[in-house]
Amino acid sequence: MFPDVIGEHVLVGYVDDSGGREALALARTIAGLTGARLSVATVHAPGRAASGIEAQATLARAATILGDLPAELLAQESRGASRGLSVLASKTGADLIVIGSPAGGARGRINLGGTADHLLHSSNQAVMLTPAGHVPPELPERISVAYVRRPQCDEAVTAAAAAAARLGVPLRLITLAVDDEDRDVLRDDLALAMRLASDSSGLEADEIEARIGEGDDVAGAVSDVDWDESDLLICASSEDAPVHRVFLGETAYKVVRAVPCPVVVLPRGRT
Repeated sequence: MFPDVIGEHVLVGYVDDSGGREALALARTIAGLTGARLSVATVHAPGRAASGIEAQATLARAATILGDLPAELLAQESRGASRGLSVLASKTGADLIVIGSPAGGARGRINLGGTADHLLHSSNQAVMLTPAGHVPPELPERISVAYVRRPQCDEAVTAAAAAAARLGVPLRLITLAVDDEDRDVLRDDLALAMRLASDSSGLEADEIEARIGEGDDVAGAVSDVDWDESDLLICASSEDAPVHRVFLGETAYKVVRAVPCPVVVLPRGRT
């Protein structure tokens, strides 16, 4: 199990489209891998009996997809999906909210709609984003951390290192060099982060990799680093985030849009 990143209770926001099914498949894989409790939620508009009936039908279809995997099925009235998911997550004690990508974006990339945008700027729980068309592997082949030398990124490093050690997969620390960033300073920062990862988790030196992605902009620097859809990327919240809240800064937002793998954004002060 890796509660340091995922927690013990996963809540997936389900809608009956490709993005919802992909998010459900990812959440199901996580729950099966970690033993976490799984809740499946559909948010529907208040004040209409028909919307409640439709929500129950949607949950019934989700149950069919889940098969024999136990899960709590929840319908929540709310004027917005993000608010409804946040209320349910707080009410049920969920640690992680999983959502899919809305239709219309690039396949293999995370498409950020209104629900994701709101959660990435206000959620009390970690948020996992699913790329469009994603098929989850049985086990992540590598855990990566988007790193800059700040306390909240150090928290993400220790959480990701603990997860990598429990799963027996390598850990990779990534920082981006855009334009005139001092590469020597970035290498020094990564060296300190690698030591933190090893000291906090017991990972050996050959189980931790550090990479600097270089480019003229964030997307170019991200593409300078090799990626696989079986990766899992961990991002810390911005230093502007209130404690125990998710808040994704501008650079991290661009990173999320550029990677081809699932991303978990941790609340500030999670660990």
